Amino acid sequence: MTDRKKAVVTGGSTGIGRGITYCLAEAGYDVAFSYRSNKESAAQVLNNLIKSWPEGHFFMLEADFGKRGQEKAFFDKAIECLDGLDLLVNNAGVTLKDSIFDLDEEQMDSLLNVDFRSYVLLMKEAVTYMAAKKIRGNVVNITSTRADRAYPKDGLYGAVKAGINRVIQSFALDAAPYGIRINNVAPGATKRLTPEEMEMQKDSVHVKKIGYLSERIPLERYGLPEDMGNAVVFLASEKASYITGATLKIDGGLTLPGMPETPEESQKGWGASKKEISWTSR
Repeated sequence: MTDRKKAVVTGGSTGIGRGITYCLAEAGYDVAFSYRSNKESAAQVLNNLIKSWPEGHFFMLEADFGKRGQEKAFFDKAIECLDGLDLLVNNAGVTLKDSIFDLDEEQMDSLLNVDFRSYVLLMKEAVTYMAAKKIRGNVVNITSTRADRAYPKDGLYGAVKAGINRVIQSFALDAAPYGIRINNVAPGATKRLTPEEMEMQKDSVHVKKIGYLSERIPLERYGLPEDMGNAVVFLASEKASYITGATLKIDGGLTLPGMPETPEESQKGWGASKKEISWTSR
C-alpha cells in the first residue's frame, strides 16, 4: 500500500458524498466509501471514475447505518482495505420533513440512527484508532444550515443536525490533546443530481425548484457537491491545522437574509438589489 493519505467516507456514492469522494481522490487520498444496496450502480460508476487516478486505491463497501452494528463492521472493513486512516467523513444521511402532526415513529428512529447515532459511533471508532496509532488525523461531518435556521416540517431533521454541531465542540476538546481535529461542513441548497440526471428529470418538481431558488440565493446559484468536497479537503489539510470544533457554513449566502421586505426581493430574490457600479481613478 502507498504512503498516500487514507479517507473513509460514508454515503459516498451519490450527491454530496459523491462530490466529497471525487475531491478527495483528486487531492491524492486513497478512499473507502460506503453505499446502500439500492445505490450499487451509482457507486460502481463513481468507483470506475476515480480509478482514472491509477496510483490510488479505492474501495466501495455496502453498509446500511439504519441497522445496529453496521458502524463498527463497516469501519473495520474500511481500515482493513486502506491499511490505515487519516480522515473520516460522516456524510450518510436520511432526510425527514414532516409536520409534528404527521410524525412517524419508525421514520424518526431511522433518522436518529443514521444522522446522529452512526456519526457519533463512527467518530468514536475513528478517533480511538487515530489516538492509538498516534495519527494526527481529522474527522469532518456533513450537517446542514437547517441546524440553525427553521423551516416548516424540518423540526427533527434540523434538531439532529444542530445536535451534531454541538456534540463536536466537546468531542473536539476530547480529541485535541492527540492532535486530532473534528469539524463540520453545513451545506445549504445543493444540487445533488448529475447533469445527466438533471436532464432526465427536467420536468420534475425538484429540478424546477433548483431553477426557481438558484436566482434567489445571494450568489445566484445552487451549491455543487464539489463545493462541499473542496471544503472537506481544506478542513483536513495543514492549511486548516488551527481549526477544530468549527462548523463551516457553505450556502452561497442563502441563510444570511431575513424575510424579503419588498415585492421585488420576494419575486426576484436578493440579486434584485444589484445595480450598475462605476469606478473612476482619482
